[in-house]
Amino acid sequence: MAKNNKGFGTAPVFFAAISTILGAILFLRFGYATGMLGFWGVILIILIGHMVTIPTALAISEIATNEKVKGGGEYFIISRSFGLNIGATIGIALYLSQAISVAFYVIAFTEAFSPIFELIKQSYGIVLPKQIISIPTLILLALVIVKKGAGMGIKLLYIVVGVLFLSLLLFFLGEPTGAAGNVSLISSFKNTAQFFVVFAIIFPAFTGMTAGVGLSGDLKDPKKSIPIGTLAGTIGGMIVYFFVTYKLAVSASPEELISNQLIMSKIAVWGSVIIPLGLAASTISSAIGSVLVAPRTLQALSKDEAFPSKNINKFLATGKGELNEPLNATIVTSIIALGFVLIGSINEVASIITMFFMVTYGSISLISFLHHFGSDPSYRPTFRSRWYVSLFGFLLAVWLMFKISFFYAFLALVVISVIYLVIVHYHKDRKGLEAIFQGAIYQFSRKVQVFLQQSKKKDQGWRPSAICVSRDSFKRDKAINLLAWISYSYGFGTYIHLLDGYYSKQTREEANEIHKKLLGKTKNIKGNIIVDTIISPSFTSAIAQAIQLPSSSGMENNMVIFEFDKLIPDNLNQILENVSLVQAGNFDVCILGSSSRNTQFSNGIHVWITNWDGDNANLMILLSYIILVHPDWRDGFIQIFSLCQEGKYSEELLKLKELVETGRLPISPKNIEVIEQKEGITFKQLVNERSSEAGLTLIGFKQESVKHQGIKLFMGFENIGDVLFVDAAGFKRI
Repeated sequence: MAKNNKGFGTAPVFFAAISTILGAILFLRFGYATGMLGFWGVILIILIGHMVTIPTALAISEIATNEKVKGGGEYFIISRSFGLNIGATIGIALYLSQAISVAFYVIAFTEAFSPIFELIKQSYGIVLPKQIISIPTLILLALVIVKKGAGMGIKLLYIVVGVLFLSLLLFFLGEPTGAAGNVSLISSFKNTAQFFVVFAIIFPAFTGMTAGVGLSGDLKDPKKSIPIGTLAGTIGGMIVYFFVTYKLAVSASPEELISNQLIMSKIAVWGSVIIPLGLAASTISSAIGSVLVAPRTLQALSKDEAFPSKNINKFLATGKGELNEPLNATIVTSIIALGFVLIGSINEVASIITMFFMVTYGSISLISFLHHFGSDPSYRPTFRSRWYVSLFGFLLAVWLMFKISFFYAFLALVVISVIYLVIVHYHKDRKGLEAIFQGAIYQFSRKVQVFLQQSKKKDQGWRPSAICVSRDSFKRDKAINLLAWISYSYGFGTYIHLLDGYYSKQTREEANEIHKKLLGKTKNIKGNIIVDTIISPSFTSAIAQAIQLPSSSGMENNMVIFEFDKLIPDNLNQILENVSLVQAGNFDVCILGSSSRNTQFSNGIHVWITNWDGDNANLMILLSYIILVHPDWRDGFIQIFSLCQEGKYSEELLKLKELVETGRLPISPKNIEVIEQKEGITFKQLVNERSSEAGLTLIGFKQESVKHQGIKLFMGFENIGDVLFVDAAGFKRI
């Protein structure tokens, strides 16, 4: 990988992360948290918080060592993994969080001047607004970054980080206050009902660990600097949190910790001076980190044309100098931050910021997990996390979002959904989300298939796994519909279009085009159908190939469906010639006679049972039940007609009712009709008379009858609609 010799090294990544981690909340809220929850309560907050941030840091480090992370940091990682539309959606939310964070840190910076504000109030009775500090600070900060660029920002970062560490050192060297000595605070975990309330206050302190990633476009070697800088900042910050919590617990009483937000100044050596300076340093360094990172995210978004206007994208993408520093994006970010600084208090907004950061962290961990699970051979990072660590980080991030605030979590998801819909509206051509999920789905499918193959057991119950081969895919869709009905809930269906000929480049290209058309044809069909094509010189060879194919379900195919046009049965002879071939593989055989009528679903499914059907009866009843579950048949019903010999009426009726009752089939007793066979009235006459309006009629047949009668067996049903002839390969238990 080519390196940018004029870029930054690893140190800026570390300092941007650590200065944001050890920020305003450390100085202003850790004392309150320790007083409220006790030492172990805060330690638990630190541990849970880092259960999100450490997997994210590991995921970022992993992804950064797999590909060149260009400008945009976290946005670049997400967009190149989830696609530009999803990336832009999360990227805009991330950018707004970063931009508003600038205002948050500047407002927190003014807290360092609280002693001065208090002195003026007591001496002169004047209550000064905090904006007289925050507004000039933000303007000055923006001017420095705009005029001098990231280089000057990094130099300032070194200075303020130095002050920050000095203030922490003097804090650790400080003595306990006069009210200290409450040793029980070390061993206590109290006010557990307030745990997540305090967690919501403290968690934003952990969100700075990815601050240095935003400098990715300005680094000499992102693959080296991002993992080292990010992990060092994350782990280093966590260690400092542990020691600060312990120092607070042993140095002041719970009452002091809760009531005095600058309690650290009472403990530290020269605390009245050094702690306000440390607070100022931590907040201004966090503001610098945010004002460096946010514009780069915005610039990367505009380069990817995330916004609907070309002029806006061009304006925001404009940079200056050899490093193309985001000049206009910095100005826009400063204006947004200024608006929130004028408001003066962004406590409510801070909760939303946390939600967007959690979405970002969860997304990055999810990307890492999917890359692991998808086993893409092009994914070869030199630094590797573990898939279960990434999955845990993702799930915990989502859980914490709703645990901190259900309202703000829901609001954040709504806002992100709206942004996504808008982006998709003007970038309909962009895809990418399915790419990363496909690999994971393929791997999951493979593992399931292997599991099913290795764990096959007998007597697991029967369900249809049907395959249909046809040349007439674009002439009639009755066979496709039948497969959809069968595969909607209980069964599986594979539809194969036969392309006559020999395999060649030309026929392969033709088959690909047909496959695309089939996918379009079946896209809106309610059923789980797999569609494919097969190139073969004859119908027989196509059938022989198809019945040997593995089922998409992981189980073996057990049923073959043929289809012919009742009005023009020109392919029926060819179908019947291959029935014996299919039955040699112990397949159930179904031959669908398609009518030109539209299916009348509300007229139900008629099942005709004769005394020569044997095993066919159970299969036809089961198929009718499976088909009836499909939404198309929601107003339908099952009607059973059974032909019996004279004098056998009561016996046959009782047998059928017991079968329906024990099988718990949704067939009303009034829909079971037994007909005594009488001379002069043929079976076909009865079917044509009773089932003339049926939506679908099921009739059994036997191979022996096919040998004797041929196509005549399937003709003569002109008065009814679609008819499905069924020959079972064996007994099916209902």
